[in-house]
Amino acid sequence: MGTFDRYAPFVQDFIYEHDWESLRGIQVAAAEAIFDTDDNVLLTASTASGKTEAAFFPILTLFDEDPPTSVGAVYIGPLKALINDQFLRLGDLCEEAHIPVWHWHGDVSASHKAKMLKHPSGILQITPESLEALLLHKHSAVSRLFGDLRFVVIDEVHSLLRGDRGGQTICLIERLGRMAGVNPRRIGLSATIGDPDAVGAFLSAGTGRGWVVPRVEEPRRSWHLSMQHFYQTGPQAADALAAPGMPSLREQVEQPDGSVIETDERPLPPLAKKTDTAPKEADPGLGYIFEHTRDKKCLVFANSREDAEAVCTELRRYCEVRHEPDRFLIHHGNLSSSLRESAEDAMRDDERRLTCVTTATLELGIDIGRLERAFQIDAPFTVSAFLQRMGRTGRRGQPPEMWFVMREEQPEARALLPETIPWKLLQGIALVQLYQEEHWVEPPRLDRLPYSLLYHQTIATLASEGELSPAGLAQRVLNLTVFHRVTGDDFRVLLHHLLETDQIEQTESGGLIVGLAGERIANSFKFYAVFQENEEYTVRSDSTELGTVVQPPPPGEKIAIAGATWIVEEVDHKRHLVYATQVKGRVPAYFGECPGDIHTHVLERMRRVLSETRGYPYLMDNAAGRLVLARRAATAAQMVTNPLVNLGDDTWALFPWLGSYAFLALERLLKIKCARQLGLKGLDSSRPYFIQFRMQAGPQEFFSVVAREAMADFDPIELLYPGELPVFEKYDNLLPAELVRKGFAEGVLDVAGMRRRALEWAQLAGSVGLPGDAAALQPLSPDAVE
Repeated sequence: MGTFDRYAPFVQDFIYEHDWESLRGIQVAAAEAIFDTDDNVLLTASTASGKTEAAFFPILTLFDEDPPTSVGAVYIGPLKALINDQFLRLGDLCEEAHIPVWHWHGDVSASHKAKMLKHPSGILQITPESLEALLLHKHSAVSRLFGDLRFVVIDEVHSLLRGDRGGQTICLIERLGRMAGVNPRRIGLSATIGDPDAVGAFLSAGTGRGWVVPRVEEPRRSWHLSMQHFYQTGPQAADALAAPGMPSLREQVEQPDGSVIETDERPLPPLAKKTDTAPKEADPGLGYIFEHTRDKKCLVFANSREDAEAVCTELRRYCEVRHEPDRFLIHHGNLSSSLRESAEDAMRDDERRLTCVTTATLELGIDIGRLERAFQIDAPFTVSAFLQRMGRTGRRGQPPEMWFVMREEQPEARALLPETIPWKLLQGIALVQLYQEEHWVEPPRLDRLPYSLLYHQTIATLASEGELSPAGLAQRVLNLTVFHRVTGDDFRVLLHHLLETDQIEQTESGGLIVGLAGERIANSFKFYAVFQENEEYTVRSDSTELGTVVQPPPPGEKIAIAGATWIVEEVDHKRHLVYATQVKGRVPAYFGECPGDIHTHVLERMRRVLSETRGYPYLMDNAAGRLVLARRAATAAQMVTNPLVNLGDDTWALFPWLGSYAFLALERLLKIKCARQLGLKGLDSSRPYFIQFRMQAGPQEFFSVVAREAMADFDPIELLYPGELPVFEKYDNLLPAELVRKGFAEGVLDVAGMRRRALEWAQLAGSVGLPGDAAALQPLSPDAVE
């Protein structure tokens, strides 16, 4: 029997009514996995490939054959808007079969929720935060509501696995199953995920089931992809190449060994004609976007809320200057829900040709109508984000279309080497090439030490289940999959601290309950979420108030505010104050939660972009010209083959080609363990691209000392400064200091990645032509990095 024939009649009718000529490969594969096995299933396929229908067609068929006596399936979505979209889609599908579809989040009416509580059935669509609230406040009703729960569908798995929110989701599924006495199958959906087997194993942990990741050969799709570069002032790179004595887009480059290689960087012509003209004084890159968005439905992706606001303001100003109606919208996580929803509604109107400037909030599959074109300002941080953003376009039979716009300040004539390299351009090329050549996507980090989440789930468990013995609490919490690296000793340290701070109390019988301080936190609606709300900190320098920042970095790091750069001296988390001193220089790329994390594989591909002589078919004239200039500078400095480059006298630049957290581990190793031996001063990082410093030692001694210190048997906690408390996650400030420090040292810093690079550098300590003595460096075996 074919897949279509196995579907319930109302599902077959739905397919006929929507004029589907055939089922897609992912839908056939999902039906086989759900119908023919009892395993958990991870469905991975491109955006708009029908994954939601692939999961629910067989689930609804099984419900039609044997109706559940409670809520039969829970759909967990990361965004309320995504749940609202799916509510409408599934409602139409289920209406004929009389299978109820409920949605539950903060914007859903109390009457709708009351009906579900009175008649639990069908499908419940919910966010992780609302499910947390449900388990806390409806604890006694959980077995009645979910006593026959058979499936949990997790949409956009890749977005939930990025941090504590994904861990919370897994904890909620496990707690729900334990409280209701059920073991539902888990169905994960994702368009972009690295290492699907590892994710499938993670989703299945503790269920006693295997997992299936259907392999589907998707039809080849063409991309409409372009990448253009703009200096914000002065002549553009293509113009500069036309000057006498400058290299052309086709040139002969002499290599260090004397060989000559011919490069061919002939650029891509424009993908489309201009539909408008920007004001003469417009920023070149933003003017380019302005000229190619009129009469089109477009998204413009920026990498931060601040950039999105600045870009949208400038584009709207161009409309005013040109006496045109405003055609630009704004959408990001710090806007009110009403403003976001009005932007979504406006974009859904096919009669209006609008452009929305956004961040990652529109990366996921919210329905905002048929999009014709996406722009990306600078490079995103991950291959996953690139694919998600490009995938928002090209639906309904059209190819996806992405226009990269790389913006850069014109390097000064006396700029040092690191500042002459177009890092964002290299990063964009690397992201595209990694997927094109390898179909590589970043694997999720599943080995963190989520102590902030541990606090949250400990308090949540006590708040929902009431008094528990210390052993009973430990059994419930530590058996949750995400805490597989947390030891019993860690949990004892946490409990002692929570008792000391009145977060929990011990009863006369020896049991544990939520304490007065814990109740104040657990009773707040903010407790349902484990992600950090935007709490603003006032920045002061002496008695001058400079403004506010969100999630300030720890002391010693830099921030940009009030048109200048400042180094953080002290952070007062209780009073929300940051004390800072003005310094020269730029703010380095700051490590944070996942959107800003760049994988080592991306940095290594960036290095290859510099060393290759080939062109890339999506580069336009300025981008191709800028790449020629960058390759010429890199070749002259030998920075691709030699990670340590002298910038003049005792000033050096180190190019580690490491991802964010391995780079951070190396940076701390240099400051804490190597600085005195090497005479390092003025160490300034542009994370994760390069580190600039002054040094008394020579290259051989540098590599010798760094390799020796990196390969030494030290505790990662030694890479923290004395008294440092790296508070980043929401509940870190409620944890004992030793767990905060351990979580950062062992769960954030990539010491193993740093050591692998140091082992490679150990060979350079004995390279011919480098001054210094390599004899002190003992030979190292590859096993030493494990």
